Amino acid sequence: MFLTDLVLTNYRNYEHEMVNFSQGVNVILGENAQGKTNMMEAIYVLAMAKSHRTSNDKDLIRWNEEYAKIEGRAEKRSGPLALELLISKKGKKARCNHIEQRRLSQYVGQLNVVMFAPEDLNLVKGSPQVRRRFIDMEIGQVSPIYIHDLGQYQKLLQQRNHCLKMMQTRTRGDEAVLDVLTEQLAVLAAKITLRRRQFLSLLEQWAMPIHREISRGAEQLGIRYEPSVDVSEKAELSRIVEAYCETFASLRKREIERGTTLAGPHRDDIAFIVNGKNVQTFGSQGQQRTTALAVKLAEIELIFSELGDYPILLLDDVLSELDDFRQTHLLDAIRKKVQTFVTTTSIDGIKHDIIQEAAIYRVHSGSVAAPS
Repeated sequence: MFLTDLVLTNYRNYEHEMVNFSQGVNVILGENAQGKTNMMEAIYVLAMAKSHRTSNDKDLIRWNEEYAKIEGRAEKRSGPLALELLISKKGKKARCNHIEQRRLSQYVGQLNVVMFAPEDLNLVKGSPQVRRRFIDMEIGQVSPIYIHDLGQYQKLLQQRNHCLKMMQTRTRGDEAVLDVLTEQLAVLAAKITLRRRQFLSLLEQWAMPIHREISRGAEQLGIRYEPSVDVSEKAELSRIVEAYCETFASLRKREIERGTTLAGPHRDDIAFIVNGKNVQTFGSQGQQRTTALAVKLAEIELIFSELGDYPILLLDDVLSELDDFRQTHLLDAIRKKVQTFVTTTSIDGIKHDIIQEAAIYRVHSGSVAAPS
């Protein structure tokens, strides 16, 4: 899979820009605040229908404009792909091969990307919310039904929390309504929990040998899912539903007192274990970075194994954050098989011949100069 061209209209600091890309490595070169990361973000948004930098879509629209539009053409194993995403103050509209998509969950997953930015080094040491967002975005690329279930879960969670708040203040509240919402939430929570567990098991299988190689055989990586309900790792869907129902029943009084839902996928976490110890708590910065790099490279292989196409790799100012050994390992791993976009202010510190073979685009004030 590779992106052949990208058209930006009123996107961030781009008024109108069209760029054609190489199938190999594309280096987006320029000083800070010129638009390098904006272009990288646009590719991500084209694929995922949301930004990794902001939750407010209005931030993506150029100042004093009514809308932003991202268009892209890609080549996949299954054939050519044309994507279009229109972002306005009313919401988003997506087209795939010129056909408007009724739901964004039908659109996401058509173009697959793996983003690796400096903040992804916080995947290990950051908050549980960072890790939940990571797993939700990655599963969503290979499973449209997961995006739908997650969206339904979030709506129900909001309704249930509202009901609990009403019961907490005793201004309103209906035990029967809470029962119905709880039953529906338990089913969706169980589906999400099961899919996360399956995904992390696959991710671990891909990440273990990669991590072992980067650590030169000194370390063994494990990835442990930590759901907010106590269920066996081999529990099937029906048993997980039961576990959620039992948990909600035991928490009912406390949830009403606090006015919020105290269990569910929105409270899950992931633990990265190296040589038997949790890297978040006991790992060195080097171990945390090795773990993050191994997980990102494992994502690439997992998506390929699930879909038969390699995703596009986005390296947003991350090479400068890696030492020479990890940098070399990353670039060796993607050589001649993954279309890659690299943003940087200078290529002088990147010691790898793959960069010498790359197509280099220079960005200045929202304008892109293509390779000569």
